[in-house]
Amino acid sequence: MTVKQLSIFLENKPETLATLTDILAKNKINMRALMLADTSDFGIARIITDEPEQAAEILRKEDYVVNVTGVIAIEIPDESGSLNKILKILGENGRNLEYMYGFTGKKTNSACMIIRCTDVPKAEEILIKQGINTIGHADLKDL
Repeated sequence: MTVKQLSIFLENKPETLATLTDILAKNKINMRALMLADTSDFGIARIITDEPEQAAEILRKEDYVVNVTGVIAIEIPDESGSLNKILKILGENGRNLEYMYGFTGKKTNSACMIIRCTDVPKAEEILIKQGINTIGHADLKDL
């Protein structure tokens, strides 16, 4: 159930992100989550879309540098300590968190997080065994 994330290299200048999202919109690709990391010269847009393989192909044809990686999408109850519980599970099982970012869905009693850590398949297995609700691509449309 690992979710595919696109990491897209972008120049750090005006309208670069708008150009990227314009290409996705024109091709009817829906972004479910977005995280930006940047330096003074360039940035990386990490996105979750409804059609990751199609989006990667379209962006590559437009000369973008795109990398597709596996990440874990999880649903977190909207209550104190929920994220802490997940971070402890990962840490106690030797999984180092590389980055994470959140997104919201239609449900009001939970939040959603994208997690990238060491050994994503093993980390996902550990979370599932601990009763954490992971989300697959098909489930993203229903959140």
